[in-house]
Amino acid sequence: MNTELFIAKRLYKGNKKNEKRVSSPAVSIAIIGIALGLVVMILSVSIVIGFKKEIRGKVIGFGSHIQITSFEDNSSYELNPIAVSDTLMAKITANPQIRHVQPYIIKPGIIKTDENFQGVVLKGVNDDYDWDFFKKNMIDGDIINPKDTSGVNQAIISKDIADKLHLQLGDKFTTYFVQDPIRARRFEITGIYQTNFEDYDKLYILTDMSLLSKLNQWDDDLASGLEVLVKDYNQLDLTTQNLFFDMASHRDKLGNTLYARSIKDINPIIFDWLSLLDMNVWIIIILMLIVSGFTMISGLLIIILERTNMIGILKAVGTRDYNIRKIFLYLSSFLILKGLFWGNIIALIVCFAQKHLHIIKLNPQVYYTAYVPVDINLWNILIINVGTLVVSMLMMIGPSYLIAKISPAKSIKFE
Repeated sequence: MNTELFIAKRLYKGNKKNEKRVSSPAVSIAIIGIALGLVVMILSVSIVIGFKKEIRGKVIGFGSHIQITSFEDNSSYELNPIAVSDTLMAKITANPQIRHVQPYIIKPGIIKTDENFQGVVLKGVNDDYDWDFFKKNMIDGDIINPKDTSGVNQAIISKDIADKLHLQLGDKFTTYFVQDPIRARRFEITGIYQTNFEDYDKLYILTDMSLLSKLNQWDDDLASGLEVLVKDYNQLDLTTQNLFFDMASHRDKLGNTLYARSIKDINPIIFDWLSLLDMNVWIIIILMLIVSGFTMISGLLIIILERTNMIGILKAVGTRDYNIRKIFLYLSSFLILKGLFWGNIIALIVCFAQKHLHIIKLNPQVYYTAYVPVDINLWNILIINVGTLVVSMLMMIGPSYLIAKISPAKSIKFE
């Protein structure tokens, strides 16, 4: 029988006949401190990870995980074309980390209406394009159908562009392309999307790849580049590195050397900014652990003072300081676990409410999202709980040595 655990349980539960349960206001505050600290840590991690995934997903949605283009002139929207051959596609898809490969053509243009004009970038895609991202963010209409034979030039524009130019679903607009000679094409709006990522929403229009290919007077097998989607984002750097060397050794029929870049390399400012958020999370977690630990230390010291008489009696009958310390450490663990229990309940309720009801709103022009995104990861929550329990118990060891200073003769008289 574990005597120390038995005594700790009796102290925690109290005696039904003579209730002497551990219920000091200071102890209750310590439990509340643990619970609130855990709530703040879980919310901080869930919100930051959710925010990073939300922003990262939008950037990847517009540009994929990896882009393969011509090694020359990678800073302009007018990219040198590359030849997409079966050999090239086979070399890319041979990597087991590659999930999907899709060609694209981008071409800058100017939309002119009766009242206004807007500079845009048209992105041409084919029937093999992965539409998951735009389907998720489509607010009106539907995606384009590259196999449509009606002769209508279909286009998907953002709500941002539609509002600026006073366009609606089904409207037609003219886009002018600055080339020699200058050309114009008439488009019909088949869909309107909104990602709240202003840098891209105000710029990109999606249309049929074959249309842009004809404007550029390119062969059917030419494209501005290839977009590559990977299976595991955590392996993105390694996959990009392997693909970089594979493409460096490849020459297409135009004599181009191909260049593979990850979305991190293309948008370093955005991903460096997202990486800085991790520092904020660590600072919050450390502060919450310190605050929660000190509130528990205060609670433990009060419990020891309240039980000074009992400590003296135990010492008088020959109980060692080590065993008495174990009693109070067991008791502290019960209180910490109680705080963790309520902290988890509160945190999960708040997380699920925000995830499904979007209670807390944000300014999308500042934060690139209309609400606070939350990512509920049970492994992260488990790690936070275990870490909080371990750190709190380690912080309890020091104050428990106060028991050795208590004299049996004096403490038995203590009330």
